[in-house]
Amino acid sequence: MRSNLFDASNQEKQTNDRWTLQSSKMLRCALHPQAPEIISAAGAMVAYQGQMDFSYQGSGGGMKLLKKMVSGEGANMMRTRGHGEVFYARQAHEIFLIQLEGDALTLNTKNLLAFDSTIQWDIRALGGGGMMAGGLFNLFLQGQGMVAVTSDGPPMLLDCSRQPTYVDPQAAVCWSANLQPQIKNDFKMGSLIGRGSGESFQLAFHGPGFVVVQPSEGIPVVAAS
Repeated sequence: MRSNLFDASNQEKQTNDRWTLQSSKMLRCALHPQAPEIISAAGAMVAYQGQMDFSYQGSGGGMKLLKKMVSGEGANMMRTRGHGEVFYARQAHEIFLIQLEGDALTLNTKNLLAFDSTIQWDIRALGGGGMMAGGLFNLFLQGQGMVAVTSDGPPMLLDCSRQPTYVDPQAAVCWSANLQPQIKNDFKMGSLIGRGSGESFQLAFHGPGFVVVQPSEGIPVVAAS
């Protein structure tokens, strides 16, 4: 049997690294009983080898549980442990690895792929957002470990320290945790910019830090006829 499907570029990458990009759109994570578990977006696992145990990632109780009930964020995460390899992907989106070294990152939950269970996480509401502004809640990650994020197309990194930066909420992938974006909603009636929350809402960033923007606002919402 012959086919370019069997080219070496398509074969599993054999490596001792815990986190490896099998391609720009697929992530390979190696697990063993002494390694930290992996928390991932539910449905992100596309294959695994070896013995794995998949379980629902609980909220941790208290205020985190309450915020999950209100926002819906973080409600669809899974915890994986075992011995072998797990492969993650999400709608053929580009995957990027971020190594946290005691610092922090704010992430749009729909762009989450996976992260080490050694990383602390919380659900936070954007200032001026909340449920009336489309439920603008995001995932705050801090600590030591690896984070895998996705981007629907090649991302763009914007420096927010030079001038105010405005981003559609659906296009924002992640940003510096020290930035506190505000909701901007001062467009005139009928002047709808972007498809994000309510179409007229934008995230306003300003200060030392960055925001990563994807060239997509997500899957269009089709109105019922």
